[in-house]
Amino acid sequence: MTCRVSAFGIVVPMRRVVISLLVAAFGLTSACAYTVNGTPVAEQVLDVDPPFTSAPSTPTGSADPSGEPTGDVGDICALIGWKDLPYEVADKNAEPTETGYDSAFDQSCKWQTSVGSLDVGVTLRFREGRSITLEQNNGEFDLGDRKVTYFDRTTDTSVQPSCVLVMDYAGGGLGIIVIDGSARFGAICDQGKKVAEVLLEKEPTS
Repeated sequence: MTCRVSAFGIVVPMRRVVISLLVAAFGLTSACAYTVNGTPVAEQVLDVDPPFTSAPSTPTGSADPSGEPTGDVGDICALIGWKDLPYEVADKNAEPTETGYDSAFDQSCKWQTSVGSLDVGVTLRFREGRSITLEQNNGEFDLGDRKVTYFDRTTDTSVQPSCVLVMDYAGGGLGIIVIDGSARFGAICDQGKKVAEVLLEKEPTS
C-alpha cells in the first residue's frame, strides 16, 4: 500500500490529501493505518517535535508548580472530549484518538477524524511546572486572568489550515493545535479559543 503522513503524525493511504503541519519542525515514523470516527484502526509509532518551546518563568494557574512533574493535576485529556468539539463523529462519548504519544510532554492527546479527504481535529500537549511558548506568533487575547498566544496559519499555503495556541494552565503550560481545512466548522482559531475556554472552566485546583 502507498502511504503518506497526515498533519497529525498518522500514516494513512495516499488517496487522502493532506499537507503536514509545520513540515520543517515535524519529524515522525509510523506504520500504515487509517482512522474511523476519530479512532485509530492500527497502532502507530509516533515521534513528533511540536512547534513549542518551554519558558523558565513560573506559570499562571490554579496548581502550585514544583519544577518537577508530580501528576497531581490529574488527567488533562479527560477534561475535554468529542462533545466539546464541532466535528461529526458517530460516538461523541468515544475516547481520544490517541493519548500519551509525545514523550516530550507530561501529557498529550488528540481527537482526529475525517471530513471528505481531509484530516481534521485537535491536539493537546501539557507540561507541568513550566510555561509553553510559541517559536513565532501573530496575536494574543485574554481569557479571564489568562493570556492566550496564538499562531494563525489559516491562509499559509505551505501547511494545512491550522491554529496553534498556548497558555499557562494548572501550574504548567498547555499547547493546543487545531487543524481544519474543511471550512465547515468556523474560524480555526475560534475553535481553539473554545477548546481553551472549556479547559479553563475545568482547570484543576491544587
